[in-house]
Amino acid sequence: MGSFSRLSISVFIGGLIASHALASGCVYKITGPQGGTLYLGGSWHLLRRVDYPLPAAYNRAFDAASRLSFEIAPNDMESMSKGLAHAGEYPRGDNLKSHVDPRTYDYLKRFFALTNLPEEKFSRYRPWFLAMSLRDGNNNEFLGRLGIESFFGRRAQANGKKVTGLESAREHMEVFSGLSDRAGEALLLISLMPADKSSPDFSRMINAWRQGDIDFLANAVYAAYRDFPAMANRLVADRNRKWIPELEQYLRSGQTYFVIVGAAHLGRSEGVISLLKARGYQVQQI
Repeated sequence: MGSFSRLSISVFIGGLIASHALASGCVYKITGPQGGTLYLGGSWHLLRRVDYPLPAAYNRAFDAASRLSFEIAPNDMESMSKGLAHAGEYPRGDNLKSHVDPRTYDYLKRFFALTNLPEEKFSRYRPWFLAMSLRDGNNNEFLGRLGIESFFGRRAQANGKKVTGLESAREHMEVFSGLSDRAGEALLLISLMPADKSSPDFSRMINAWRQGDIDFLANAVYAAYRDFPAMANRLVADRNRKWIPELEQYLRSGQTYFVIVGAAHLGRSEGVISLLKARGYQVQQI
């Protein structure tokens, strides 16, 4: 999902706080009982040019680290994109109409007619893939190459720092491709809902991110899935728990890692920060 997660599916539109210099960001120093150290940074996967420079804590963590880790390694991104496209398409002779409620299919026909997408094209794809495609198509203001992972991935390459991933491309894909027909349909219907006027807009979200308010960010994601809480758990909480053994291995490795994940993975009691504290690690926001 990260994070992609509906961290990306629920991207919110708006502006910025006045001063970048005052922002601290979602960056933490984690220290193990045996002295191992890693830095944990909350990412914003899609950014605009005006969202730079980043809070200084991100650069301090990068400079202190010998290695980086993202949710998925950059080298796996291309294969994951191809894998998602393949997994998202029904085999010949099958189509969407056979897998969703007739009322859902009728609504989709009317919806896609407004975008001049013919039925024979959209009906080739599974509901979860349509949901992801709708999300990506609505994010024209935001550029993935300006996201934090892309920014630090380029810096790591320039500085000769190895970059790895917390989960494999297959594990990342299965967050979506492993959905049942019913769950995929629910995800698609949520993605088609009009924006909730009570939801935080991008200005509030980016404010919270720059100020390091990880609980606000995590709560916003869970609120976006209030009608489908199992999906929030699948996107965020389940993955958080799976990452802990890998983070502990980084702490024991003798290397100093800067681990960058979607900021909503850090907050709330299900978040990575709380899980690490519960296991006895010292956590300091830097």
